[in-house]
Amino acid sequence: MKVPILLPNIFNHPFTYESSNLNLKVGDYVIVPFGKSKITGVVWNQFEKNGKKKYVIKKVIEKIKIPSLKKTTIEFLNWFSEYNMVPKGMTLKLLLLSSNAFEKFSKEKYELFKSQLKKNSIKLSKEQRASLKKMNKHDEKFRVHVLQGITGSGKTIVYFEALKHLIQKGFQVLIMLPEIGLTGQFEKKFIEFFGFNPAVWHSGVSKKKKEIIWSGIANGEIRVVIGARSSLFLPFKNLGLIILDEEHDQSYKQDEGIIYNARDMAITRASFENIPINLITAVPSIETYYNIKKGKYSFSKLEKRFQDASLPNYEIINLNNTKLESQSWISKEIMQKINLHLERKDQILFFLNRRGFSPYVLCKKCLKSFSCPNCSINLVYHKYKQNLLCHYCGYKTKLNRICNKQSKCDFIFSGPGVERISEEVKKKFPTKKSIIFSSDTMNKKNSSEILERITNNEIQILIGTQLISKGFHFPNLNCIVVIDIDLSSQGHDLRGAEKNLQLYHQLSGRAGRTGKPATVYFQTYNVNTKMISDITDKNPDIFLNKELEIRESNNLPPFQRFIALIITGRKENFLEQEAIKFKNFIQNSVKGKVLGPVSAPIFRIKKNFRVRLLIRGKKSLKVQNSLAKIISKYKFPNGIKLTVDVDPINFN
Repeated sequence: MKVPILLPNIFNHPFTYESSNLNLKVGDYVIVPFGKSKITGVVWNQFEKNGKKKYVIKKVIEKIKIPSLKKTTIEFLNWFSEYNMVPKGMTLKLLLLSSNAFEKFSKEKYELFKSQLKKNSIKLSKEQRASLKKMNKHDEKFRVHVLQGITGSGKTIVYFEALKHLIQKGFQVLIMLPEIGLTGQFEKKFIEFFGFNPAVWHSGVSKKKKEIIWSGIANGEIRVVIGARSSLFLPFKNLGLIILDEEHDQSYKQDEGIIYNARDMAITRASFENIPINLITAVPSIETYYNIKKGKYSFSKLEKRFQDASLPNYEIINLNNTKLESQSWISKEIMQKINLHLERKDQILFFLNRRGFSPYVLCKKCLKSFSCPNCSINLVYHKYKQNLLCHYCGYKTKLNRICNKQSKCDFIFSGPGVERISEEVKKKFPTKKSIIFSSDTMNKKNSSEILERITNNEIQILIGTQLISKGFHFPNLNCIVVIDIDLSSQGHDLRGAEKNLQLYHQLSGRAGRTGKPATVYFQTYNVNTKMISDITDKNPDIFLNKELEIRESNNLPPFQRFIALIITGRKENFLEQEAIKFKNFIQNSVKGKVLGPVSAPIFRIKKNFRVRLLIRGKKSLKVQNSLAKIISKYKFPNGIKLTVDVDPINFN
């Protein structure tokens, strides 16, 4: 009997094999010969379209003893492939572990994850109980429920209660988080509440542990998974609920390799599996807010903080009235405020969304700056590592150069990064312990130890990037200083206003969580402070409604679909000519308007020049289908590469 086998590679179709008298059905994992090697594949639900071409049909070598991949999961993977314009084989690769599938291990391997619920007596507030009731409504079939709550309102406890009875019924549950750095503190909170270990899934988990978790999920031995984006593709045997925490977070967008938005894909997977999904947020993404307004998603809201703790106050420090000292970014007025907070044993956070020491290094003699030889951006000076680093391609070099004028360059470091603020903090508060909280410092083995020290108030001053805004709980943090609000309000990002609204709501939510009075201070040169009051308003819906009006009047997402086509190549002129040829070839066949080509804002990355086209059209798969069909007929010359980004978030 002939069977279609999908393999984890770049092909967009399954291959036909002979079943070798094996009793095979759709979803079975198999080993098959492919070229000169053996490869793991899955019996798919459709045959390849091969026309009249004749070929030798090879035989399936063996069937792997794993429960079959569910038909609903296969349907989701087919849809994912079509929507994101990704070959089906590459989509399957997301589900397999290093292109392999793993049979069941011995029972003791799963003992760590044994789901024996402990009894707990957490008393929910009236508001939390009302939210839980709405969340549990229709939880036996697909529906999207949004739980919006101000930071510190106890959203996590509400959805923990919601998933408790599903675990008791024997269902599997997936809890998705936007950042690896959040999993440690969250795992601890989960164990305290439920009394057993969840399986944690992200790129930092060892290969051996991943093999055990993957097989445990496929066999139904593991009930709860806490994971980053990639956990969405695990082969769940009996998935009953998906929870997407911090649903608004831009980190759910995968921007490299296979490009997709994990939030949107999670909603679709829940739809195919016919199970509920809960989106959790303090400030919804514009797409989610739009779907709430349309009545497509059910909705509940928590407007009071846990134990009635008040939200922090806001104060604006006008830098036009208080001159900063040379090479200083902390004003005298802020110093006075911080000293008062330190006397009260408050923890302090200096916030600046810039890694490194300085984003711009210039020689004052020859006026040459340090820029990346591979990308069209400046190198960032990281003083602690003693190097200059490109945050796009990873290029590194030392701060050492012969000047065109004479001897060595005399460097000026323009603008601050968190390392520079950290130096200033150490000088001004020499007796206080401080630490940098960024992706450079918190994705390391000792990060859980650092988090514990912060929680215990052993570290008095934090200097952090946006990573710190993402769901961490620091009970003693009652003072936040935004070093440069003007920096984040600049630029021409389509989603800039939305990102700032979410960032500063999340950031302010780190403060005053245990009831003590807290304040967020904004340093600014901008005399028009309406922008600050808009993005810090207790009711973000006012801002979101205005933003939706702007988007609708300009035919921007979520009212239309955008697909970005990024064409890259080493030769700038040749690339531009090829981009124009490509546009002329596709524009009459695509179900949408083709804009461009234009040079991308960062027009060179990893030695490749970048040109961007933008398709805008109706929210329908017809746009993707028409585009995929015409692209397949176009042959790019050697050295030219096309990347497709459906629903782009960044426009770099």
